[in-house]
Order: sequence, then structure tokens, then C-alpha cells
Amino acid sequence: MLKKAIPFIFVLLWSTGFVGAKFGLIDSNAATFLLIRMALNVLVFIAILLVMKPVMPKGMQIVHALASGILIHGFYLGGVFAAIDHGMPAGLSSLLVGLQPILTAVIVVNTSSERLNTAQWLGLAAGIIGIAFVVQGKMSWGIDAQPLYAYLFVGSALLGITFGTLYQKHFCQGMNLVASAMWQYVAATMVFLPIVWLIVGVQVTWTLTFSLTMLWSVLVLSVVAVLLYLYMVDQGAASKVTSYIYLVPPLAALQGWLFFDEAFSGATLIGFACCAMAVYLVMKAPKLSLR
Repeated sequence: MLKKAIPFIFVLLWSTGFVGAKFGLIDSNAATFLLIRMALNVLVFIAILLVMKPVMPKGMQIVHALASGILIHGFYLGGVFAAIDHGMPAGLSSLLVGLQPILTAVIVVNTSSERLNTAQWLGLAAGIIGIAFVVQGKMSWGIDAQPLYAYLFVGSALLGITFGTLYQKHFCQGMNLVASAMWQYVAATMVFLPIVWLIVGVQVTWTLTFSLTMLWSVLVLSVVAVLLYLYMVDQGAASKVTSYIYLVPPLAALQGWLFFDEAFSGATLIGFACCAMAVYLVMKAPKLSLR
């Protein structure tokens, strides 16, 4: 029963990352927030590893974990935070990154033995229709928004999470999840450190809002949600795991409306409903067949 609930617990927690980014960026720039978060993640995971004392990755396993971390945490998180920092609504950023199941399915079908059946293709089609409705609907951007840069950054986030997931599935399967995540956060720290040090500079004000957001980001998102995600990738077919991402945009948009008054229209709601239907179709279908 608990195993079946894991994807939905993951979706609920993962969706808070988008509105969490908006809270964090009130008192910091994107690179500084993520550098602090990644460094704290490393410390937290070292503490967990000292208690658990698992079998640690060695040699190429460490290299694979580092590469996965650059993609999943460097490109994905960096792209999402930068897009929101450039004025993109939290709901829209989560939706565009939610193209991941479609991109993953296209890559998987053309590069592996996994095959999608009719119901799953219908689910992916429903996801595309849902995304089209949301893009056509009204969503409020920031006052000083820079849409071009925001779309470029969210595009890099989409590529990062898609290829990061496939890389994790192919090269890191069977590796201890906590140890793997620790090395991933080491890699992400090395991504954001030169950006802060050489380009944007340290910009942070330690307010109560910032501190609570950082605490939530580290303990809930980086520890609980990420480990759930890595567990799902390790246990399931990549195309099915990523289909859960379709459930994130409606929750992120609702949170954006509740906390930041981000407006959305009836067309947006229809789009979110289509995305939910996409998840149902993909997950209801039998397992992917082998060629």
C-alpha cells in the first residue's frame, strides 16, 4: 500500500519546489540560493551516510553519479530557478518541464527495447493537448519578465531532467540511493560555485522566509522528494516514472495562485484536466512490451 502511494507523495512534494523557488528568490538570486542549498545537501547526506554506513560507490560509479547530478540538479534546478527568476509563473514553468514524459517516450522508443502501447500513446497525446490548452490560457508573468530568457532556461531544465533521468536509469541502477545522491549534490555544488563566484556574486538576505524556504528545500525536497524520485527511477520503466510529472503542474499552479496570486483561466484548467487524464492512461495500461 505504501509503495503504491510513493508516486503521489512524490508529486505532492515535488510540486512545492516551484512555488518554493519563488519564495527563495525574494531574498536571493537563483545561483546563490542553489549553491547554498546544494552545499547544505552535501552536509546533510554525509551525516546520513555516517549513520547508515552503506556500500559506497567507487570508480566509474562516482563518475556516473556526478554526471547524473549535473543534469538533474545543475541543469534542471538551475534552469527552473533561472526561468522563475526571469518572471515565468510557477505553474507555467512546471508545465513546460512537464513535457518530460513526451520527450522521454520519444527517446526511449527510438533508443531501447521499450515500446508504448495504444493507451500510452493516447495518454501522451492527451498530455500534449493539455499543455496546448495551458499555453493558450491566461497565466500572469512577473512585472519585469524576460520571456525569451525564461523559455531558454526552462528548455535547459527540460533537457536536464529528461536526460538525467535516462542516464540515472541506465548507469546508476543498483547503486545505493543515498550515496548516489550525495555525489550528485557534490556535482551540483561545483556547477553553481563558479557561477556565483565569477558571474552573479553572492546575493542573499537571511530573512525568516528565506530560512524556512531553505529548510524546506533541503530536508523535504532534496532529501525526501529526490530519494523518492531516484527510487522510482530505479524500480520502474523510465517512461512510466516520468508520466507522474503530468500531475505536478496543476498542483504548482494552484500553489502559485494561493501564495502569489498567479492568475489562470478556464482554458488552463481544461489543460490541467487533460494532463491528469494523460497520467491515468499511461499508468492504467499494461507494462511496456519488449521488442
